[in-house]
Amino acid sequence: MSYRERANRGFKFSLPRVTKERYCLANGVVAQTSATGRVRRNMPEPIPVMVIGRLAVDHRWQGKGMGRALLRDAILRTLQAAEIAGIRAILVHAISEETKQFYETCGFTASPVDLMTLMVKVNDATVSLSSL
Repeated sequence: MSYRERANRGFKFSLPRVTKERYCLANGVVAQTSATGRVRRNMPEPIPVMVIGRLAVDHRWQGKGMGRALLRDAILRTLQAAEIAGIRAILVHAISEETKQFYETCGFTASPVDLMTLMVKVNDATVSLSSL
């Protein structure tokens, strides 16, 4: 599999053929000024993060726990990568107020610079797994 194929692959989960649930993970960095206090504490610049992108659940399956299941899977995969890559936090970009509230109930905190960018420290994400 080529680099381009791996980069575009993401992780896909499907129930019936008519549904489309998915997310992707990408390594990234965040500036200390954009990070929450818990994330930036005792960290050099820039801070290594895992970005969860395109987490989406078919509208017919929303409210049935699929989003939490996808987020749980993304966190578990990030924990595996964090052991190797030194990832400090998980970062998401909420596209709506409803999405932002979903992430906040899952333990994410808004960035002081952009309220629609949320993050959670990897260690804190481990604790929140029990509620997902």
